Amino acid sequence: MAAPRRARAARGGPLERQASRMFWPFVGPALAFYALLFLAPIAYAAWTSLYKWDGMGAMQWRGLGNYQTLLDDQAFHHSVTNTVKILVVGGVATFAISFLLTLALREMAGKMFARSVLFFPCLVNALVFGIAAGFLFGPTGPVNKMLNLLGIDAVPKWLSIDNLPAMIIATIVWTATGYYTTIIMAAVDQIPTYLYEAAELEGANAWQRFRHITLPLSWEVVSVCAVLWTVSSVKVFEIVLLFGGGATVSNAPIQTWTTAMYVYYSAFPASSVPKLGLAAAAAVVSLIMVGVFVLILRRMMRRERVSL
Repeated sequence: MAAPRRARAARGGPLERQASRMFWPFVGPALAFYALLFLAPIAYAAWTSLYKWDGMGAMQWRGLGNYQTLLDDQAFHHSVTNTVKILVVGGVATFAISFLLTLALREMAGKMFARSVLFFPCLVNALVFGIAAGFLFGPTGPVNKMLNLLGIDAVPKWLSIDNLPAMIIATIVWTATGYYTTIIMAAVDQIPTYLYEAAELEGANAWQRFRHITLPLSWEVVSVCAVLWTVSSVKVFEIVLLFGGGATVSNAPIQTWTTAMYVYYSAFPASSVPKLGLAAAAAVVSLIMVGVFVLILRRMMRRERVSL
């Protein structure tokens, strides 16, 4: 008698079987769309990366040749370096400013209006920032004129190739700070006020309240924002294109390229044959890179959940 009972227990009870039957009808369509729209294109890109192909003629097998080309290509080295700089330097600056704004906005009168002002750059098209940068930081722009009035004659060449990467990162930080501040503030608003009142009675200053109350209780949202930043930083494209000073990727200096720019230029070159296999290989490397960064980030930011 014990053996049949063990067999029935292994198969699960009626509730477990009913839950299993109800699971797939609900999840199946979502999994099908996910496989069709995400997994299938990724698999096709990985398969295309093993060939030399211009998109029209016959595909020629190259194996790992496209990946070897990426290792030897200085343009791809610049692209990866700039992408990592945007990810690390831009990320540190963005979240540092977001935390400072969170510290100020929590106790600020009219904080909803301030959030709207901070969020506004996220609604503006990147084309506006490219035009504004050319106007403000040009050789005869308002910024240099103001510096001349202050007695500074040797004004920086803001839009030179050497300074463009820093200008691009600064613009990205400016446009992204309000977005992440808004998300973090939405989590901070859910923290009970009595915790802050108790901390104030204990003599905690603003930094101590942020460190011991705000940050731990909004840590899960902060970790999600960090993942969102990691994914978005690998897809930076239009800001770099506009700061490069042209409507085509070929006009943008190679020193400012990101991996997204490299993929686009390889697939749609201005005056040469498309290299779809090389573009697919660069896209696969970018996917692996962002996957590794996300895994490392999730591992570093893993903490026990704080419950009230």
